[in-house]
Amino acid sequence: MPPITTNDLKNGYVLDVEGDLVTVVQFQHVKPGKGGAFVRTKLKNMSSGNVVDRTFRAGERLERVTTEQRTMQFLYLDGEDVVLMDKSTYEQVSVPASEIDALDLIAPSSDVSVLFVREAPFRVEPPTTVELTVTRTDPGVKGDTVSNVTKSAELETGAAVQVPLFVNEGDRVKVDTRTREYISRA
Repeated sequence: MPPITTNDLKNGYVLDVEGDLVTVVQFQHVKPGKGGAFVRTKLKNMSSGNVVDRTFRAGERLERVTTEQRTMQFLYLDGEDVVLMDKSTYEQVSVPASEIDALDLIAPSSDVSVLFVREAPFRVEPPTTVELTVTRTDPGVKGDTVSNVTKSAELETGAAVQVPLFVNEGDRVKVDTRTREYISRA
């Protein structure tokens, strides 16, 4: 992609600034009464999540990076890698398992969102919520209906979460992948 100037900036653009991939969060063109014009920006580092303020001269050239968001299917775990398949082209890619959050909550054949930067997978985001079957948990005792009391449950993927006392083995539960908390029965 050809370089752009600071005059062409838009919120959401992904740029390569000094080797770091950053997203434009906010920008403002400033023309002071004295001196040259400049562009004041807020840039979010895509790797660390840090937001920094950065000022560029008006007309300065920046490298815009091509990005694409694709929905892919989680196939299986292959040693230290996760194999994903593009649902439209059936192309398979491997991504290191250590780079995927909440991997133990993703069941095979589930859809995940993959951000591609320069045609290579950059970040894999699991769905916000997943529905999984409880494979092992202690049985609830009749009369145990106190609210806000939980017990540990093992899900079909091997993940352990805290669930209310009324949840039994074989029940399907909905879990938030960001907080790893039980939401409801499915």
